[in-house]
Amino acid sequence: MYGWIWRHLPGNVWVKALLSLVLTLTVVYVLFQYVFPWAEPLLPFNDVTVNDQ
Repeated sequence: MYGWIWRHLPGNVWVKALLSLVLTLTVVYVLFQYVFPWAEPLLPFNDVTVNDQ
């Protein structure tokens, strides 16, 4: 998959590296701003099975 993306990016190595960085930062931003907040209520992070005794 990464090879396919690299081959389809325009420009030389430096332009491809810069575009790859921008794409990576965009994906991380979208995940943290939209996907993770949407999925957080669906995940069982607060379902603790250990009781205080």
